[in-house]
Amino acid sequence: MNDPGGDPAVPPAPHLGEPTAPVEVRGLAEVLRRERRQVLASLTRLTGNLDLAEDAVQEASIIALATWPRTGLPPNPRAWLIVAAKHRAIDELRREAARPGKEKEAITLALHQAPDDFPVGVLRDDQLRLIFTCCHPALAPEAQVALSLRVLCGLSVAEVAGLLLVPEATMSKRLTRARGKIAAAGIRYRVPDAAELPERMRQVATTVFLLFTEGYASRSAGLHERRQLAEEAVRLGRLLVALLPGEAVLEGLLATMLLQHSRREARFDAAGDIVLLADQDRARWDRALAAEGVTRAAEAIRLSSVVPERFAVVAAIAACHALAADAAATDWRSIVAWYDVLVVLDPSPVVRLNRAAAVAESGEAALALAEVEALTGLEGYFWWHASRAELLRRLGRREEASAAAVVAAGLTESAAQRRLLARRYP
Repeated sequence: MNDPGGDPAVPPAPHLGEPTAPVEVRGLAEVLRRERRQVLASLTRLTGNLDLAEDAVQEASIIALATWPRTGLPPNPRAWLIVAAKHRAIDELRREAARPGKEKEAITLALHQAPDDFPVGVLRDDQLRLIFTCCHPALAPEAQVALSLRVLCGLSVAEVAGLLLVPEATMSKRLTRARGKIAAAGIRYRVPDAAELPERMRQVATTVFLLFTEGYASRSAGLHERRQLAEEAVRLGRLLVALLPGEAVLEGLLATMLLQHSRREARFDAAGDIVLLADQDRARWDRALAAEGVTRAAEAIRLSSVVPERFAVVAAIAACHALAADAAATDWRSIVAWYDVLVVLDPSPVVRLNRAAAVAESGEAALALAEVEALTGLEGYFWWHASRAELLRRLGRREEASAAAVVAAGLTESAAQRRLLARRYP
């Protein structure tokens, strides 16, 4: 690796403008995380090699963190990073001995001829190419989602492992195997032909929703960074609906994200503490987003065949909350009924846990606790222990509730979640 403390290989091009005043490293890290996805997607298109592109973008990011505190943030950070990453990739190609000469020449020429920035439409297409490449059917389904979250979405290996409920070491090996498979199979970096799209669509939708989940209910990120991840997922959801209109799974995906994201301003108080759904000020919900979400949820159900699409059902559940004037008016019986459908489509422990929470809200806490305690495979899952703590509290078993809350607190990196547990289960 090149000296991370050195200056970029190439000075910023004149059209990138004059730098702004110096900024703090923490703010720069947020800029890098925001721009990384699009820079990586574009560089992968130019090089045709994910590993080469990732290494180049990583080095460009290190250089930026060393340079921008002194020189100030460029007016166009993305273009600056693309310039630096292109030249780092060229340097790496020159050092490589194993790559065939003609291949190196072709990639180097593409990098030299590429502009220093790309129009919005090209960036959009680059991101779609990358997400569909990561969700290639040659990869195992779990590897498709993991690779997309790691590469396209920029989540850490630990964050991906947490979302998919596997140990970090297992996830690291899974990602390594997936990268090797892409290289060995010569998988092309492109948006698939129309006939190929349906077989990849569900994994792509799952990937985007998990990105949204990490942004909406992140275990570690700050509020600003978390909101950026959620908004990026919504943006990708809109791109997918535009690419494949009339698909129930994508309409349901976008509807679900819009409905949940509509509550973002009410989910935390001024101190950054969590406000539970029942206590949220619904006047702070984004009614325009919620209305669009309800409309799209209805369309997703309409588009579903005899067997409803999973995301259409999830959207219907979210719509039940949006349609209630207040928490007391929530139709929990309908929510439980929708969960009954969802369990048939996806009988996973997490879905059953969510169904049990709805059962408790409908007035049957004892039955819900029995269902939660019958679940297996969630011993290391924060929400299993937190749900159990809440149900025990409602049943008057406060000491057991406090013990369960202690276990839950040890399974989250979110300070806000730990404070909530401390307040609720002293």
